[in-house]
Amino acid sequence: MVAGCRIRHPLRWFLLLALGAFLAWRFLRPLHIFVIAPAFERPVVTAGAPAVLGDLHAETCGRCHPAFFAEWRTSIHRQAWDDDYFQADWRFDGREYVCRNCHTPLDRQQPRRLLGFRDRDKWDPILATNRDFDRALQHQGVTCAACHLRQGRILGPYAGVDAPHPVARLEDPNQVCLRCHVVDGRRWDNFYRFPPCGTVAELEAGRGEAVGRSGETRLPDLASLGCVQCHMPLVERPLVPGGQVRRARRHLWRGGHDPAMVRRALAVELQPVAGGAGGRAVRLVLTNVGAGHALPTGTPDRHLTLDLEATDAAGRVVASRHDKLIRRVLWRPFIVDLWDSRLLAGRSRRYRLNLPPAAVAVEARVRYHLLEGHRQRRIGYHGRTPVAFDIYHARLRLQSAAGETP
Repeated sequence: MVAGCRIRHPLRWFLLLALGAFLAWRFLRPLHIFVIAPAFERPVVTAGAPAVLGDLHAETCGRCHPAFFAEWRTSIHRQAWDDDYFQADWRFDGREYVCRNCHTPLDRQQPRRLLGFRDRDKWDPILATNRDFDRALQHQGVTCAACHLRQGRILGPYAGVDAPHPVARLEDPNQVCLRCHVVDGRRWDNFYRFPPCGTVAELEAGRGEAVGRSGETRLPDLASLGCVQCHMPLVERPLVPGGQVRRARRHLWRGGHDPAMVRRALAVELQPVAGGAGGRAVRLVLTNVGAGHALPTGTPDRHLTLDLEATDAAGRVVASRHDKLIRRVLWRPFIVDLWDSRLLAGRSRRYRLNLPPAAVAVEARVRYHLLEGHRQRRIGYHGRTPVAFDIYHARLRLQSAAGETP
């Protein structure tokens, strides 16, 4: 028996040390939060681009398509590379090369050519000098050719148009969005309900459909995604000045960075209600009325906060409530969705604040945040791009128990 114990104890210590080493590696190793799929592991090939496109700069396209160019200049796609927040986050995460393939999608926008990867997880790219690198084009981010140039042809909504370049018809314009905006979280060590930027899975959940662990990759019907229907609204105008007036789409891509877009997606109502035991209360109701996906969507850093404050006649706060609509993810040693309090499509949430007798007014504020304060400090972000803005702000004067407004 003693000899048996001597054998088992070393084995037990060996297993504990092995487990500790494994967990330490899981905490220290580089981390992909999604699978690097073939769809976006390499940039868009520009070889064979029609000569009329010249240097592929947006200004070149804008000579024939000035209305589209003017809209693109105002978009977050235009800022995909230059955005202060992206640059701070990218530096903090080690300047992973694959990020360039969505933020500067053309091969001419990247200083190195990707030849392959030395590892299965695609952390260690094999790179060579890119003689075709165009620094000015790099600073145009997601430019015209990034979405429209494929295999020497320009993708567009119409076939047979009279154009100085070959045209291929898009069967569904949503297909262009998928290259960068659909990612897969399906790995043995990832336990997402919605993968990062899990918009497709959130659309399905919003329609009441069951969503599995790999829900992001389920695309039964491109048209039902509604990406361009919401973020590229229809407009009647010629594709080129003096041309035939057609149905086209505005190239705006407004979303989480645009307060007006978020306000259209979120309905907010502040109302007095009866409290318990004859007292008073207020209720704040949030409803996702305009987004087919969860609100907010995108990176898990994005969230909403709401604050309710009741004040007395002297302006002192006599009751308050603070809540977050946020997705919490455990990143290490394994990726696990902890909880998700965001609003799915068409859903409402009610927040109640009971009022003391001294309360004469209630102030409500709902804010949209691109990241939390501790994350901002951690990555060292000090840029110009605001990381939070008001979606709703209102002050409600209250009636007293006698029905009078103080």
